[in-house]
Amino acid sequence: MIRKLLDGLYFASGVAAAGFLVLIFALMMGLSVGRQFGINIPSGDDFAAWSMAAMAFLGLAHTFRYGEMIRVGLLLEQLTGRRRQALELFALTVGIAFLAYFTWNAGRLAYDSWRFNDMSQGVVAVPLWFPQLGYAGGLAILLIAMTDEFVNVARGNRPRYEKEPVSSPEELVERIASGGGV
Repeated sequence: MIRKLLDGLYFASGVAAAGFLVLIFALMMGLSVGRQFGINIPSGDDFAAWSMAAMAFLGLAHTFRYGEMIRVGLLLEQLTGRRRQALELFALTVGIAFLAYFTWNAGRLAYDSWRFNDMSQGVVAVPLWFPQLGYAGGLAILLIAMTDEFVNVARGNRPRYEKEPVSSPEELVERIASGGGV
């Protein structure tokens, strides 16, 4: 049940990121086309920028979970067995520590913006804590995903974000053509 809940959280975060991508497209098209007809979207640039930040951070957990995040595994790929597991756990521990720090500070920033009633300086005044939730929430969900993966690897399982190695040139071409990572 917890596995289903966590996978649902990562998927929902990815869907939210996709929604913000569509919103960015709509805003940019509205701003571009609107210019031709003398129509302006008040604070459209601000909303597009906030949507871009929300999209980037909300998409991190989904990207991490499905092995699409860029990883440099030159050393890890050379190891096997317990040594590889130990180094994988070390890398996840360092990542979790940094992520916990950033998540805590992002949460504090959003909380302080709410507490002090910080408002945006654009044409449309928006409480700043609202767009900051995408940033803080995305980091928090990524922290959950990395902790989830740490537990998985600590149990002796293969990391879920690690893809099977390519076995043939045809499979490599197929992965690239389908948009998947190598």
